[in-house]
Amino acid sequence: MEEDSSRSQTSSLDGHHHHHRHEPTPPSRYESQKRRDWNTFGQYLRNQRPPVPLSHCTFNHVIDFLRYLDQFGRTKVHLQSCMFYGQLETPAPCPCPLQQAWGSLDALIGRLRAAYEENGGSPETSPFASSAIRVYLREVKECQGKARGIPHKKKKKKTTSTATETSISRDDEQSSSSSSTHFS
Repeated sequence: MEEDSSRSQTSSLDGHHHHHRHEPTPPSRYESQKRRDWNTFGQYLRNQRPPVPLSHCTFNHVIDFLRYLDQFGRTKVHLQSCMFYGQLETPAPCPCPLQQAWGSLDALIGRLRAAYEENGGSPETSPFASSAIRVYLREVKECQGKARGIPHKKKKKKTTSTATETSISRDDEQSSSSSSTHFS
């Protein structure tokens, strides 16, 4: 009995009774981004002529969405005809297009795939899990790597590596690995 009265005294030290309501914790950065991405994709489908219901969405709509997003990209991807093709640093401006970076697209697909399933979609029918999406992302990765002179080697299984190997590989993986989502 004494414990109960001391507990109520500590919870009302400032003269107010605190009712322990479970305040919803704010969503994580990932959850917020996933919701924004899902809403953006839904808006994209609704803006199609005619509008595309999510139940009719295919991997083609997803690939078209990824291509649509390129207009907002900030990664310079040199064309083969550009004198800077294959160079990471460009000493002068060129008219080559900006695109979404491969790592950004890869992470986006991971978030959309998760959001699709959280919104009742089956993993088996997910347009985001299609092998065509994986092929498209691989082609974007290879194209951007060649155009910008970035070697994208297949990652080997984790083995002990020397400090030199670690510092070399860290530089070319840094831009994409922090936000990439890998498919199984």
